[in-house]
Amino acid sequence: MDRILIRGGNRLSGTLPISGAKNAALTLLPCALLTDEPLTLRNLPRLADVDSFGHLLNQLGASTAIEGSRPEDFGRVMTIRAGKLTSTEAPYDIVRKMRASILVLGPILARAGEARVSLPGGCAIGNRPIDLHLKALEAIGAELEMSAGYVTARAPGGRLSGGRYSFPIVSVGATENVVMAAVTAKGSSRIENAAREPEIVDLCRCLVAMGAQIEGIGSETLEIEGVERLHGATYAVMPDRIEAGSYACAAAITGGDIELTNVDPNDMGATLDALREAGVTVVEGKRSVRVSASGPLQPLTLSTAPFPGFATDMQAQFMAMLCKAEGASVLTETIFENRYMHVPELARMGADIQVRGRTAVVRGVDRLVGAPVMATDLRASMSLILAGLAAEGETAVSRVYHLDRGYERLEEKLSAVGADIERASDG
Repeated sequence: MDRILIRGGNRLSGTLPISGAKNAALTLLPCALLTDEPLTLRNLPRLADVDSFGHLLNQLGASTAIEGSRPEDFGRVMTIRAGKLTSTEAPYDIVRKMRASILVLGPILARAGEARVSLPGGCAIGNRPIDLHLKALEAIGAELEMSAGYVTARAPGGRLSGGRYSFPIVSVGATENVVMAAVTAKGSSRIENAAREPEIVDLCRCLVAMGAQIEGIGSETLEIEGVERLHGATYAVMPDRIEAGSYACAAAITGGDIELTNVDPNDMGATLDALREAGVTVVEGKRSVRVSASGPLQPLTLSTAPFPGFATDMQAQFMAMLCKAEGASVLTETIFENRYMHVPELARMGADIQVRGRTAVVRGVDRLVGAPVMATDLRASMSLILAGLAAEGETAVSRVYHLDRGYERLEEKLSAVGADIERASDG
């Protein structure tokens, strides 16, 4: 099993390109199931989750072809063609590997009139039921049944009717699923209290490029007029705002100066505001963000929230960064109830963190010390990388398959800006 070895203490500086967004890519890939024409996705990140989703699409009858790219390119180009679905079932052995697999439910149902999908897996960061997915699909005409760990959905007459649904709480995944299902419904659909994350906007724009009719993109109310069929398209995956925020924290915790390229600062408002509040200098360009830290970091009080609030996917990285701040910071996690599993590992490196329920108090320390640590989930693993970059001595991060799910060429990118980091195999 691989480990990441970091010899900390280096000040990071230079230019670091940001890859296509993992969370957007995993939402755009199932769009290919909605048409028998090819969907070509550009700027697709090289990630384990993307590969797993490709295998799932293959099992459903879609072909996937990856075009060659230049060695200096970070993104891939993939063309998916689901000329005919050979299966309407997403089996447990694939779906259990990542939660995003549930996003094939809406597209298969819309395309074939029926779908059977295993309940999903993914990071163990808290209870994430799919009841909102199911209620939203029911509202636009689906008939649902759950048994033996599977969801079976049917569209009476072979096509969804459309309808209206107001989410009681904001749900990114459920919004994505119902939007994909509604675009080819017989009638119109109105989705209220929809998630507004940039990845939702990216999904809607891709669907519009395929012929969907969606109004209110980027707002909390989406009006969808169902169309008879969608066609193929070529679409570029948006930049990864979470990856960009993670590397911004790397610049801050090392007192570095990094220019992040291929980013959209408009998608990172809450993250950039929090960095500025912590005393970090942030300069926004049209497609870049420069992050530099020359003085001591300042403590923060942060609470996670749906977009445009502070992203839950940035909480662990900021916690690591704030371990080096002067004073006590307070972080409150409102999205998931079990997202502090990285705290004991950071404590092994000398961090002073106290957790009470969903609130963590982080008291800055003079020094972090390298230690063997274990990743528990995707974003937690990045917090350990960040701590290792600032720690004295060597940090060994194990179970890095979590990292490979969401960070493309992490060692290569960090090495290019001055980190002493490498991947080692126990074998």
